Amino acid sequence: VDDVTIRTLTKEIVRYVNDATVYSDEWLGYNALKRIYDHQFIKHGVGQYVNGRVHTNTIEGFWSLLKRGIVGIYHFTSVKHLQKYVDEFVFRYNTRNTNEVSRFNLLLSNTENRLTYERLING
Repeated sequence: VDDVTIRTLTKEIVRYVNDATVYSDEWLGYNALKRIYDHQFIKHGVGQYVNGRVHTNTIEGFWSLLKRGIVGIYHFTSVKHLQKYVDEFVFRYNTRNTNEVSRFNLLLSNTENRLTYERLING
């Protein structure tokens, strides 16, 4: 996304998320979501981190792993390739309870063709 204004974020969420329940914290930028989605939120500001099924712990844990992974493994990412890094970490996270052999087989079964250097560099 180009910026994190309320307008931009709402537009992107509506573009990619259909018919969903959205869990968030109490940031005012998410207020518009309640008109479109079943929007439930927790109030970090008053010490509320879980309210029944509503929490942001999972996404906060994922972002922490992603950020540490980028700094610890790659050290730098470009905007051009950022989605590829995120995709890798999403795959790793979604298969975190899978053994390595099954994970590798799943990776191979979802690979369509090789990524050439030319395509990597020139898009």
